[in-house]
Amino acid sequence: MMATLPLLCFFAFLAGFIDAMVGGGGLIQLPAMLLLLPKGTPVPTVLGTGKVASLAGTSASAFRYLRGLTDVPIRWRTVAMAAVVAGCFALLGARAVSGLNKDLVKPLVLALLVLMAAYTFWRKDFGSLHAPRLQGRRELWTGIALGASLGFYDGFFGPGTGSLLLFAFVGLFGYDFLAASASAKVVNVATNIAGLAYFVSTGQVLYHVALPMAVCNVLGSTLGARMAMRQGTGFVRVLFLVVVSAFILKLGWETFA
Repeated sequence: MMATLPLLCFFAFLAGFIDAMVGGGGLIQLPAMLLLLPKGTPVPTVLGTGKVASLAGTSASAFRYLRGLTDVPIRWRTVAMAAVVAGCFALLGARAVSGLNKDLVKPLVLALLVLMAAYTFWRKDFGSLHAPRLQGRRELWTGIALGASLGFYDGFFGPGTGSLLLFAFVGLFGYDFLAASASAKVVNVATNIAGLAYFVSTGQVLYHVALPMAVCNVLGSTLGARMAMRQGTGFVRVLFLVVVSAFILKLGWETFA
Protein backbone atom coordinates (compact mmCIF):
# COMPACT_ATOMS: atom_id res chain seq x y z
CA MET A 1 0.00 0.00 0.00
CA MET A 2 2.86 2.40 0.81
CA ALA A 3 4.26 1.81 -2.68
CA THR A 4 1.01 2.57 -4.48
CA LEU A 5 -0.22 5.49 -2.34
CA PRO A 6 1.94 8.09 -4.17
CA LEU A 7 0.45 6.89 -7.48
CA LEU A 8 -3.07 7.11 -6.09
CA CYS A 9 -2.33 10.63 -4.89
CA PHE A 10 -1.03 11.58 -8.34
CA PHE A 11 -4.20 10.34 -10.03
CA ALA A 12 -6.31 12.12 -7.40
CA PHE A 13 -4.47 15.37 -8.22
CA LEU A 14 -5.01 14.86 -11.96
CA ALA A 15 -8.68 13.97 -11.45
CA GLY A 16 -9.24 17.10 -9.37
CA PHE A 17 -7.50 19.25 -11.98
CA ILE A 18 -9.72 18.03 -14.84
CA ASP A 19 -12.90 17.83 -12.78
CA ALA A 20 -12.60 21.43 -11.61
CA MET A 21 -12.89 22.67 -15.18
CA VAL A 22 -15.33 20.37 -16.96
CA GLY A 23 -16.16 17.41 -14.72
CA GLY A 24 -15.00 13.90 -15.54
CA GLY A 25 -12.54 13.39 -12.72
CA GLY A 26 -14.07 10.02 -11.97
CA LEU A 27 -12.92 8.84 -15.39
CA ILE A 28 -9.35 9.16 -14.07
CA GLN A 29 -9.61 8.48 -10.35
CA LEU A 30 -11.91 5.45 -10.21
CA PRO A 31 -10.05 3.21 -12.71
CA ALA A 32 -6.77 4.06 -10.96
CA MET A 33 -8.21 3.02 -7.60
CA LEU A 34 -9.64 -0.21 -8.98
CA LEU A 35 -6.22 -1.04 -10.41
CA LEU A 36 -3.95 0.08 -7.55
CA LEU A 37 -5.85 -0.77 -4.36
CA PRO A 38 -5.10 -4.21 -2.89
CA LYS A 39 -6.80 -7.19 -4.49
CA GLY A 40 -10.03 -8.11 -2.79
CA THR A 41 -10.94 -4.53 -1.81
CA PRO A 42 -14.76 -4.45 -2.11
CA VAL A 43 -16.09 -2.14 -4.83
CA PRO A 44 -18.27 -0.17 -2.36
CA THR A 45 -15.12 0.50 -0.31
CA VAL A 46 -13.32 1.73 -3.43
CA LEU A 47 -16.26 4.04 -4.21
CA GLY A 48 -16.51 5.32 -0.65
CA THR A 49 -12.78 6.00 -0.41
CA GLY A 50 -12.81 7.85 -3.71
CA LYS A 51 -15.88 9.85 -2.68
CA VAL A 52 -13.89 11.47 0.18
CA ALA A 53 -11.33 12.79 -2.30
CA SER A 54 -13.99 13.85 -4.80
CA LEU A 55 -16.00 15.76 -2.20
CA ALA A 56 -12.91 17.59 -0.93
CA GLY A 57 -11.79 18.56 -4.43
CA THR A 58 -15.25 19.59 -5.63
CA SER A 59 -15.74 21.76 -2.55
CA ALA A 60 -12.37 23.45 -3.11
CA SER A 61 -13.06 24.21 -6.77
CA ALA A 62 -16.57 25.46 -5.96
CA PHE A 63 -15.09 27.86 -3.39
CA ARG A 64 -12.50 29.05 -5.90
CA TYR A 65 -15.12 29.73 -8.58
CA LEU A 66 -17.49 31.50 -6.20
CA ARG A 67 -14.73 33.72 -4.90
CA GLY A 68 -13.40 34.59 -8.36
CA LEU A 69 -16.61 35.14 -10.36
CA THR A 70 -17.28 38.64 -9.10
CA ASP A 71 -18.56 39.86 -12.48
CA VAL A 72 -21.06 37.00 -12.92
CA PRO A 73 -23.32 36.62 -9.86
CA ILE A 74 -24.46 33.08 -9.12
CA ARG A 75 -28.25 32.74 -9.17
CA TRP A 76 -28.33 31.29 -5.67
CA ARG A 77 -32.06 30.65 -5.39
CA THR A 78 -32.05 28.27 -8.34
CA VAL A 79 -28.63 26.68 -7.73
CA ALA A 80 -29.26 26.10 -4.02
CA MET A 81 -32.65 24.49 -4.65
CA ALA A 82 -31.15 22.29 -7.37
CA ALA A 83 -28.38 21.25 -4.95
CA VAL A 84 -30.78 20.32 -2.13
CA VAL A 85 -33.03 18.30 -4.45
CA ALA A 86 -30.01 16.65 -6.09
CA GLY A 87 -28.66 15.53 -2.72
CA CYS A 88 -31.99 13.96 -1.75
CA PHE A 89 -32.38 12.18 -5.08
CA ALA A 90 -28.76 10.98 -4.97
CA LEU A 91 -29.68 9.02 -1.83
CA LEU A 92 -32.70 7.57 -3.64
CA GLY A 93 -30.48 6.62 -6.55
CA ALA A 94 -28.01 4.86 -4.25
CA ARG A 95 -30.86 2.87 -2.70
CA ALA A 96 -32.18 1.91 -6.16
CA VAL A 97 -28.87 0.39 -7.28
CA SER A 98 -29.68 -3.04 -5.88
CA GLY A 99 -33.08 -3.21 -7.54
CA LEU A 100 -32.26 -2.03 -11.07
CA ASN A 101 -29.84 -3.07 -13.79
CA LYS A 102 -27.27 -0.31 -14.28
CA ASP A 103 -26.17 -1.77 -17.61
CA LEU A 104 -29.46 -0.58 -19.09
CA VAL A 105 -28.42 2.99 -18.38
CA LYS A 106 -25.15 2.90 -20.33
CA PRO A 107 -26.59 3.08 -23.89
CA LEU A 108 -28.85 5.98 -22.89
CA VAL A 109 -25.97 7.93 -21.34
CA LEU A 110 -23.78 7.13 -24.34
CA ALA A 111 -26.38 8.54 -26.74
CA LEU A 112 -26.78 11.65 -24.59
CA LEU A 113 -23.02 12.26 -24.51
CA VAL A 114 -22.79 11.94 -28.30
CA LEU A 115 -25.57 14.51 -28.71
CA MET A 116 -23.87 16.84 -26.20
CA ALA A 117 -20.53 16.64 -28.02
CA ALA A 118 -22.11 17.13 -31.45
CA TYR A 119 -24.15 20.14 -30.32
CA THR A 120 -21.21 21.79 -28.55
CA PHE A 121 -18.95 21.26 -31.57
CA TRP A 122 -21.58 22.56 -34.00
CA ARG A 123 -22.49 25.65 -31.96
CA LYS A 124 -19.20 27.57 -31.93
CA ASP A 125 -20.65 30.22 -29.62
CA PHE A 126 -22.11 27.69 -27.16
CA GLY A 127 -21.25 28.78 -23.62
CA SER A 128 -19.28 31.84 -24.71
CA LEU A 129 -21.79 34.41 -23.43
CA HIS A 130 -23.49 34.64 -20.05
CA ALA A 131 -27.12 35.40 -20.94
CA PRO A 132 -29.54 33.66 -18.53
CA ARG A 133 -32.71 32.87 -20.45
CA LEU A 134 -34.99 31.67 -17.64
CA GLN A 135 -36.57 33.83 -14.94
CA GLY A 136 -38.63 33.44 -11.77
CA ARG A 137 -40.57 30.24 -11.19
CA ARG A 138 -39.65 28.82 -14.56
CA GLU A 139 -35.96 28.93 -13.68
CA LEU A 140 -36.60 27.55 -10.20
CA TRP A 141 -38.66 24.58 -11.39
CA THR A 142 -36.15 23.83 -14.12
CA GLY A 143 -33.45 23.77 -11.43
CA ILE A 144 -35.52 21.40 -9.30
CA ALA A 145 -36.07 19.06 -12.27
CA LEU A 146 -32.36 19.18 -13.08
CA GLY A 147 -31.39 18.42 -9.48
CA ALA A 148 -33.84 15.52 -9.24
CA SER A 149 -32.82 13.83 -12.49
CA LEU A 150 -29.04 14.24 -12.29
CA GLY A 151 -29.00 13.74 -8.52
CA PHE A 152 -30.69 10.36 -8.94
CA TYR A 153 -28.35 9.53 -11.80
CA ASP A 154 -25.28 10.37 -9.70
CA GLY A 155 -26.42 8.15 -6.85
CA PHE A 156 -27.42 5.32 -9.15
CA PHE A 157 -24.67 5.33 -11.79
CA GLY A 158 -22.46 8.40 -11.49
CA PRO A 159 -19.94 8.74 -14.34
CA GLY A 160 -20.20 12.03 -16.19
CA THR A 161 -22.46 13.80 -13.69
CA GLY A 162 -20.26 16.90 -13.58
CA SER A 163 -20.15 17.17 -17.37
CA LEU A 164 -23.90 16.63 -17.65
CA LEU A 165 -24.52 19.37 -15.08
CA LEU A 166 -22.17 21.72 -16.90
CA PHE A 167 -23.91 21.14 -20.23
CA ALA A 168 -27.34 21.60 -18.63
CA PHE A 169 -26.45 24.92 -17.01
CA VAL A 170 -25.15 26.19 -20.36
CA GLY A 171 -27.83 24.72 -22.61
CA LEU A 172 -30.94 25.10 -20.43
CA PHE A 173 -30.12 28.17 -18.36
CA GLY A 174 -27.96 30.17 -20.78
CA TYR A 175 -24.91 30.49 -18.52
CA ASP A 176 -21.41 30.77 -19.94
CA PHE A 177 -18.98 27.93 -19.26
CA LEU A 178 -17.39 29.57 -16.21
CA ALA A 179 -20.68 30.40 -14.45
CA ALA A 180 -21.99 26.94 -15.41
CA SER A 181 -18.87 25.30 -13.94
CA ALA A 182 -19.38 27.13 -10.64
CA SER A 183 -23.08 26.22 -10.50
CA ALA A 184 -22.39 22.60 -11.42
CA LYS A 185 -19.79 22.35 -8.66
CA VAL A 186 -22.27 23.56 -6.01
CA VAL A 187 -24.81 20.91 -7.06
CA ASN A 188 -22.10 18.26 -7.27
CA VAL A 189 -20.99 19.02 -3.71
CA ALA A 190 -24.51 18.16 -2.53
CA THR A 191 -24.61 14.83 -4.40
CA ASN A 192 -21.13 13.94 -3.12
CA ILE A 193 -22.18 14.67 0.48
CA ALA A 194 -25.22 12.42 0.08
CA GLY A 195 -23.15 9.61 -1.43
CA LEU A 196 -20.40 9.89 1.17
CA ALA A 197 -22.93 9.84 4.02
CA TYR A 198 -24.10 6.45 2.79
CA PHE A 199 -20.58 5.02 2.50
CA VAL A 200 -19.45 6.37 5.89
CA SER A 201 -22.54 4.97 7.62
CA THR A 202 -21.77 1.51 6.24
CA GLY A 203 -18.04 1.66 7.06
CA GLN A 204 -16.90 1.64 3.43
CA VAL A 205 -14.04 4.17 3.61
CA LEU A 206 -10.28 3.50 3.87
CA TYR A 207 -9.32 6.72 5.65
CA HIS A 208 -5.55 6.13 5.46
CA VAL A 209 -5.91 6.22 1.67
CA ALA A 210 -8.82 8.65 1.38
CA LEU A 211 -7.29 11.54 3.35
CA PRO A 212 -3.98 11.84 1.41
CA MET A 213 -5.93 11.52 -1.85
CA ALA A 214 -8.31 14.24 -0.65
CA VAL A 215 -5.40 16.64 -0.07
CA CYS A 216 -4.06 15.99 -3.58
CA ASN A 217 -7.52 16.30 -5.14
CA VAL A 218 -7.95 19.69 -3.43
CA LEU A 219 -4.61 20.87 -4.82
CA GLY A 220 -5.55 19.73 -8.33
CA SER A 221 -9.04 21.23 -8.10
CA THR A 222 -7.75 24.59 -6.92
CA LEU A 223 -5.20 24.73 -9.73
CA GLY A 224 -7.79 23.60 -12.31
CA ALA A 225 -10.35 26.20 -11.28
CA ARG A 226 -7.69 28.92 -11.31
CA MET A 227 -6.55 27.91 -14.81
CA ALA A 228 -10.13 27.77 -16.13
CA MET A 229 -10.83 31.29 -14.89
CA ARG A 230 -7.56 32.60 -16.28
CA GLN A 231 -7.91 30.94 -19.71
CA GLY A 232 -11.61 31.76 -20.15
CA THR A 233 -14.65 30.07 -21.66
CA GLY A 234 -12.99 29.10 -24.96
CA PHE A 235 -10.42 26.95 -23.19
CA VAL A 236 -13.09 25.30 -21.02
CA ARG A 237 -15.21 24.59 -24.11
CA VAL A 238 -12.34 22.75 -25.85
CA LEU A 239 -11.51 20.76 -22.72
CA PHE A 240 -15.20 19.91 -22.29
CA LEU A 241 -15.23 18.39 -25.79
CA VAL A 242 -12.07 16.38 -25.04
CA VAL A 243 -13.43 14.96 -21.76
CA VAL A 244 -16.87 14.15 -23.21
CA SER A 245 -15.18 12.39 -26.14
CA ALA A 246 -13.17 10.30 -23.67
CA PHE A 247 -16.41 9.38 -21.87
CA ILE A 248 -17.96 8.36 -25.19
CA LEU A 249 -15.04 6.06 -25.97
CA LYS A 250 -15.08 4.52 -22.50
CA LEU A 251 -18.83 3.91 -22.38
CA GLY A 252 -18.86 2.75 -26.00
CA TRP A 253 -16.21 0.14 -25.22
CA GLU A 254 -18.05 -1.04 -22.08
CA THR A 255 -21.39 -1.20 -23.90
CA PHE A 256 -20.45 -2.85 -27.20
CA ALA A 257 -17.05 -4.51 -26.76
